[in-house]
Amino acid sequence: MSTAAVSDRAEEMKRFNEMKGGVKSLVDAGITELPTIFVHPPEILETKPNGVADGDLPTVDFGARREVVVESIRRAASEWGFFRITNHGVPAEVMDGVLAAGRRFHEQPTEEKAALYSTDSRQSVRFNSNGHALKDDDIACWKDMLTCVYADDRLDPAEIPPVCRREFGEYVEHMVRVRETLAELLSEALGLESQHLSKMECMKSEALACIYYPVCPEPAKTFGNSKHSDATFLTLLIQDTVGGLQVLHDGRWVDVAPVAGTLIANIGDLMQIISNDKFVSVEHKVRASTGGPRVSVACFFTPSVKAMGKAFAPMKELISEENPALYREFFFGEYCRHYKTKGYNRPAFSRYRI
Repeated sequence: MSTAAVSDRAEEMKRFNEMKGGVKSLVDAGITELPTIFVHPPEILETKPNGVADGDLPTVDFGARREVVVESIRRAASEWGFFRITNHGVPAEVMDGVLAAGRRFHEQPTEEKAALYSTDSRQSVRFNSNGHALKDDDIACWKDMLTCVYADDRLDPAEIPPVCRREFGEYVEHMVRVRETLAELLSEALGLESQHLSKMECMKSEALACIYYPVCPEPAKTFGNSKHSDATFLTLLIQDTVGGLQVLHDGRWVDVAPVAGTLIANIGDLMQIISNDKFVSVEHKVRASTGGPRVSVACFFTPSVKAMGKAFAPMKELISEENPALYREFFFGEYCRHYKTKGYNRPAFSRYRI
């Protein structure tokens, strides 16, 4: 991209952020063409083969016998990196409630949301368009986000907008319970004692993100969310009925259709590293669409404040002469900074391979 083009893009991005209304404000203004900052190059948009049905996406039934659940998770985490969860204990009304509350927030007038608009990741509760400050030559995706960060499972409820405060707080309480169950099951699936991951505190904090994908006037030119893997240890997701999520599996983009009452779990980059590739973090994306709008709620699990000060590496219990460590040590903050600058070409964790 030429210097002039980068400069023009930077100015357009600056104007967009100064509006403090996100993508929804563009839709409300009645635009019929995408602003340049959202237009992705054809080589990035190329997705063939595309849209394969998700009939083979693993489903883990928490109501099954323990050994069956552990084996189901082991296979799903090692072969797909993504799986659905049923009988997880989160009431349907709580799941529906948090999706509805997130929609209420995003569909408020811009002036009701503008005070929270920020690209500063240090802000515990923030509203913005793409999750973090984009570089001048970055390309934006067609989405808005409300993110609430619970450090060590704690966030002052007064910081959360009243329009969604009760529902977000209730949902996070359930996410913490599911996380504790999954921490045990993932530990056992790795052949470790059940409290191993919990003792590491690698999933003790969470960021709850309600993502709003407005109707797009030119969906063939952009993404709802471009191809990426998650810079987390674990992510739990719910989505409304619109659909659009796709997962890369065996070279195919697989449509992950909405299934009422289920959670979608995916392994993050950092879990792949500490498991020494026993579990896999896979790329996924969200299509932009003329349908919708689409709403999803993702819960991203990251280390405790204490654990962020310690180096992570493949767990020594998984390392042997026959299975040497595949990654070097890293700090969570270092990894996140690299993740935001890596671009499209390769997953962030490849930098840490030995």
